[in-house]
Amino acid sequence: MELQLSLVQTAALALILLVFGEFARRRVAFLEKFCIPAPVVGGFLFALLVLVLRQTGTVEISLDTSLQTPAMIAFFTTIGLAGSLATIKKGGKLLLIYLVACWTLAFAQNIIGMGMAKLLGVDPMLGIMAGAVSLEGGHGGAAAFGPTAESMGVEGATTVAIASATFGLVAGSLIGGMLASFLMHRHKLEVPAKPQTIAQKVGAGYGVKKLAGGGGFAGGPATGEDLDEAIKQPGDEISNYSSILSTSTIIGIIMVLGMLLGDWIAQMTGFSLPAYVGAMIAAVIFRNLNDKFNWVKINDDSVNLISQLTLGFFLTQAMMSLKIWELANLAGPLSIILLVQLVFITLFSAIVVFRIMGKNYDAATMVAGFMGHGLGATPNTLANMDSFNAKYGVRSEKAFLIVPLAGAVLIDLVALPWIVWCMNLVAG
Repeated sequence: MELQLSLVQTAALALILLVFGEFARRRVAFLEKFCIPAPVVGGFLFALLVLVLRQTGTVEISLDTSLQTPAMIAFFTTIGLAGSLATIKKGGKLLLIYLVACWTLAFAQNIIGMGMAKLLGVDPMLGIMAGAVSLEGGHGGAAAFGPTAESMGVEGATTVAIASATFGLVAGSLIGGMLASFLMHRHKLEVPAKPQTIAQKVGAGYGVKKLAGGGGFAGGPATGEDLDEAIKQPGDEISNYSSILSTSTIIGIIMVLGMLLGDWIAQMTGFSLPAYVGAMIAAVIFRNLNDKFNWVKINDDSVNLISQLTLGFFLTQAMMSLKIWELANLAGPLSIILLVQLVFITLFSAIVVFRIMGKNYDAATMVAGFMGHGLGATPNTLANMDSFNAKYGVRSEKAFLIVPLAGAVLIDLVALPWIVWCMNLVAG
């Protein structure tokens, strides 16, 4: 028996699963502790149900996920709108150094993934899926690039990418704080004195103000309360019908221009550029030109809301349409690749990132964050740093300024083109 859901039915089911995921995430301690995104919770549970029904011969469920692509393109457009190069200048030298470390990790993760895949006799494209796509990219990157890889003829790419992202999410949460604590004891670091006025709450989202686009490629926006509780000042813009309408219009126009840009690049160079990457590039260009010439007013709060909704929708659809049975023959090689990736990022964080960021309490806090978004997502980053700082009773102001800015948005400026280049390389 086969059950086919129409476009509207699939979209409605995705929204129901997204709401259920939010409900479960806030009430199940494990999900809350490891910052498991709501789309992953709801969508993955449905994918498991589909697996059980298929394996028992009860029914096969077919979904019409046509709306997944436009939602995905809209999400990556919001990421581009958050990519203001002026932000790098505001972060100073330390932000730039941290960014270089993030970009280096993205390069290394793909090289390790492709190299290990060849060594184990599997398609190098699957190595990329278990590289920067899913680790530094999180579930957002996995759900975006997986279907692209499958369109290039690589079966099971989405499932491998999602599985890798889930592994990274849990591993990054487990190891980040422990590694930072180890560095504190190993190097006998001093804990800075508490500020005399502590009106600071230690909690996810503090120190992060107006991260347009939410979370970005490195894991998607910090949905729900993760960034909604960010510090807001009197006079901050709020979203209303007018701002949502104007922001949606800008996003829609950039989506079209980005898709045209991707088609033009493909025609001129033969280089396959996914529509969502073209949209992100067009959005980055527009944002920085608009910052200079002030053509239109961009309401960052509206961008955040649209980013959260589009990511939640497209990621839920990606998760619910997973074909989990495709992992059967790849479980062994994938486990080895991910283990090597885990060892590398742990050594890179402890030996390189910790040293170049100053070998102090702030640097240890940044290592906890680096492990969070290098393997998982922005909420994991905040949770890792929050937990580590709460242990010693002092918040690292530098870490909570630099790490979310880099991990949430700015990584994408280099990581996405690098991933696209690698995919074209192995596909050719």
